[in-house]
Amino acid sequence: MRLLIGGLVTGIAFGFLLQKGRVLRYDKQLAALRLQDMTIVKFMFSSVLVGMVGIHLLNDMGLIAMSLKATQVWANIVGGLIFGVGWGLVGYCPGTSLGAVGEGRIDALSGIAGMLFGAAVFAEVYPRLQNNLLVWADYGKITLPQLLGVNHWLVVAVMVVLGVLMFRWFEKKGL
Repeated sequence: MRLLIGGLVTGIAFGFLLQKGRVLRYDKQLAALRLQDMTIVKFMFSSVLVGMVGIHLLNDMGLIAMSLKATQVWANIVGGLIFGVGWGLVGYCPGTSLGAVGEGRIDALSGIAGMLFGAAVFAEVYPRLQNNLLVWADYGKITLPQLLGVNHWLVVAVMVVLGVLMFRWFEKKGL
């Protein structure tokens, strides 16, 4: 029960930050896709960095056990393309479409309907994908640190440094 409450509190805080960062706005989404405003990129990448540090710290402390999913290159490419096209057409990604509806923007409902439709289509075609797309370039459960043969904290540190440099560059360019 504590985990559920913790998840709810974290979700509310994340939604609050999405709203305060103005990343729920259609014009911000469109400007990010056109590479004119990096607010959303900065928000997403900072979330990834915080999550990366947090997950590895909790794992090292023995508080959680990571459950890796297989690296399936073609499935990731196709899924990413579908995600990107949907984001470009609707102007919202899944998280921001839900937040936008919460702010009263009913245009985001089309994105939510598209997500539900896409999930239903995927559920229908999944059995046929299991022996095709989902096994092409399947590298199994591997992480970047394992692939490089280095400690995971080295990869985390490099990503944090790259993130800070990227954020500084964006700020200098006014993005």
